[in-house]
Formats: sequence, structure tokens, C-alpha cells
Amino acid sequence: MPSTAIETVIAAYFTNITAMNPEGWIENFAEDAVSHDPVGEPPVKIQEDYHQFIGQLQAVFTKLAATTEHIFVAGTEAAVKWTMDGVSKTGKSVTFEGITIFEINKDGKIQTTRAYWNPNLLVAQLRG
Repeated sequence: MPSTAIETVIAAYFTNITAMNPEGWIENFAEDAVSHDPVGEPPVKIQEDYHQFIGQLQAVFTKLAATTEHIFVAGTEAAVKWTMDGVSKTGKSVTFEGITIFEINKDGKIQTTRAYWNPNLLVAQLRG
């Protein structure tokens, strides 16, 4: 699979998070896709459980902006260094960052994600 195809699906993933568009976001994933977000938490089946993920973002944020700082493609996988800036519904500005490893299947869909970031730092900003 060309690296440009992998970069395209990753760009769509982050664009749909920024837009808080659950349907568009889920379309990037394989039917049996699994996410470890963040790594260390139990894995989640995207098609079954992740529609609520965007709903949670919509409940907390009025604005999100994802920046992909680096995308490193190797074979059918990519490591992405990202930063997310947001404004909560209470007016608090937050910034959090991480690295997500994407595994892309032969159909050009995301099969697995492994996100390395600390949600406690986000929560602290929202409460602070």
C-alpha cells in the first residue's frame, strides 16, 4: 500500500475528530477495528463502542483542532505525533499531545490504533 494512501486515511481520521463527526470518523475504520486509546486501558471495538467517543467530545468541547506534527509510515503502519488544542464548553483552553500507532489493512481502513497519551493531563486542564 502506498504511503500516500496511509497518510490520506490518517488525515481523514484527524479531520473527523476535529469536526466531531462520528459517522465520518468511524468510516475510516475496518468493521472489526480495535482501539487502544490510551494504551493501558481495555481495547475498544470501534464499530460497537466508539460512536460514543465522538459524543463525549461533543459534550465537553465547543472546538477541537488536531495537528499532525509528524507521520512516519513503515509498511502498513504509521506512527503519528499529534497535538490537540480545544476549547471546552466552559471556555477553558486545553492542549494535549501524544503519539498514535495506526495499522492499516489491505482495504485501506484502520485496523488497529494504539494511542500513547496521558488523559489525566487533559482532565487537569479542564478542571484547573
